[in-house]
Amino acid sequence: MFVIFGAAGNVGTVSAAALRRAGRNVRAVIRDEAQGELLAKIGCEIVLADLLDTATVARAIKGAHAVQLLCPVPHAHTDPARAMRRMIDASVAALRADPPPRLLALSDYGAQHPAGTGITTLFHELETQLRTVDSQLTFLRAAEHMHNWARVLPVALARGVLPSLHHPLSKRFPSVAAQDVGTLAAELLLDDRAQPVSPRIVSIESHERVSALDVARTIGELAGRAVAAREVPRGEWDAMLQGAGLGERHARLITDLYDAHNAGRIDVEADISERRFGATTLAEVLAAIVPGVAAATVR
Repeated sequence: MFVIFGAAGNVGTVSAAALRRAGRNVRAVIRDEAQGELLAKIGCEIVLADLLDTATVARAIKGAHAVQLLCPVPHAHTDPARAMRRMIDASVAALRADPPPRLLALSDYGAQHPAGTGITTLFHELETQLRTVDSQLTFLRAAEHMHNWARVLPVALARGVLPSLHHPLSKRFPSVAAQDVGTLAAELLLDDRAQPVSPRIVSIESHERVSALDVARTIGELAGRAVAAREVPRGEWDAMLQGAGLGERHARLITDLYDAHNAGRIDVEADISERRFGATTLAEVLAAIVPGVAAATVR
């Protein structure tokens, strides 16, 4: 049995589908039943679990040959870091008590740093705690997801300006398509060869690094309208993020992350030998998102 946490998400759905195509039994772990319809249609067993509840995590992993773990940042929580640490504690407790033979955790570029990276620091904490689980471990560290630009697309298309926390606008940074992460995660779970070391650390990003200027130009080309990238001044970050609905603590995690990004700390670890590159381009990801948002902005 292959157990996929976050199976209804952009990465998890791809992993679950790839494992089903490979003929494996898949248990899709989701938060509520409404998320499970499509997964059930492809033959997944559907299980509800709360990552804050060790007992439900334990039920979800019972009898698992392999587990794909996602601890998402709980955006709606007033203190997302505290809530995610509770998720990590609960999940790791269940995995220590009943360790599966194989365990893959979805992590982030920059997770090698113990502090000073905002949200990414939480993935360092996840990796640190999982090292105490008696499983064959893989950490799949992904670059910034291309799909994240969807959050600012309505503003970019309505105003013709793409706000960016990446400084300077010409700075090229790693990014990756969620579907490429999901496909690679399934491939790694299916790799039954003995690992010479545990944890096995694998990084993934797109073949081509991009800049905020590239993102703005691509959005404009897809939407058929001019879009210019704007470097949001550092002093305006907190107000902009909180104005977008983020709580103060969540906004701080984001600002700390982009301070680290702009200092060059959110990147592949220098001595990682297993580097993979996704085939999906930024234009392909945005082409699936921009038309719908563009149509909505002219109504």
